[in-house]
Amino acid sequence: MSARPSFRSCLATLALVLGIVPAAGQSDYPNRAITLVIPLPPGGTNDMMARAVADKLSASLGQQVVVENRPAGGSGTVATRAVAKGPADGYTLLLAYTSTMATGPYMFSNVGYDVRKDFAPIGLIGGAPALLLLHPSMNVKDVRELIGLMKASKEPFQVATPGVSTVNHLAAVLFAQQAGVKLQYIPYKGSQPLITELVGGHVKVGFNPIPVSRGALEGKLIRALAGTSLKRSSTFPDLPTIAESGLPGFDAVLTYGIVAPAGTPRPIVERLNKELRAALATDEVKRRLNQEGADVMPTTPEEHAAILDQEDIKWSAIIKSMGHKPQ
Repeated sequence: MSARPSFRSCLATLALVLGIVPAAGQSDYPNRAITLVIPLPPGGTNDMMARAVADKLSASLGQQVVVENRPAGGSGTVATRAVAKGPADGYTLLLAYTSTMATGPYMFSNVGYDVRKDFAPIGLIGGAPALLLLHPSMNVKDVRELIGLMKASKEPFQVATPGVSTVNHLAAVLFAQQAGVKLQYIPYKGSQPLITELVGGHVKVGFNPIPVSRGALEGKLIRALAGTSLKRSSTFPDLPTIAESGLPGFDAVLTYGIVAPAGTPRPIVERLNKELRAALATDEVKRRLNQEGADVMPTTPEEHAAILDQEDIKWSAIIKSMGHKPQ
């Protein structure tokens, strides 16, 4: 007569049948293609950031990482919500950046996700600072002199930004708050129109991303006064930062990273983080990010979560100080 199975062995068998024990499924992760969602159409820095690491991840994971662009609904918040509500199995990831993780939830009403509760941070890819730009006719040698000029102005000093409530616009607001100056923000429909107007001298000061500004800088049609990151950009190592030029602690950078839906098993998060950091250590990825004016920012999942939290606190406070009402 065969022995009756123990209660414990029955539970173990039931758990395996019902999929309660995840170890086997996680140990062979990944066993099929992974989708990396970009919450915006093709083109631009978001696209480049995702594609810069996707091939490396495909090679190291042994499965293809497919980059999938989505329509730009709500500046990327619509696609971000869709991923947040998706399966937490490690097979659908999201290219998450400042506009969807830190500013979007305060610019739009009911985005449908909570950054802290609905996502499992995998790790950052990189950070892209902006530049404080001047028309060549501006006779100031550094940020301190510019602040002095702004304070001496009887009217709010005009500063150009690419759009309203973009991170570059918020960088200008942060600059005004920390410098104690009054600014009149002149929004343009994109970064290229801003450069055109700055080159033409129609506006004398502006905040703009590095890639679109590079041509005019190389042609000496405009000049860069400072960068907006805490550390100097590797693209412009001789250019001082605003933080080291009179406004200690000033930091206004677009960050890009990868997140998964909350509940994604920890072993999968750790595997993805390990391979992402390995990709960021390669010269090829560093070069591709540098072409976009960005620097690699390898982090642990915990460090990524802390940065997301810091960005949320900082940018939400600035947006609220502007009196913005979510649309």
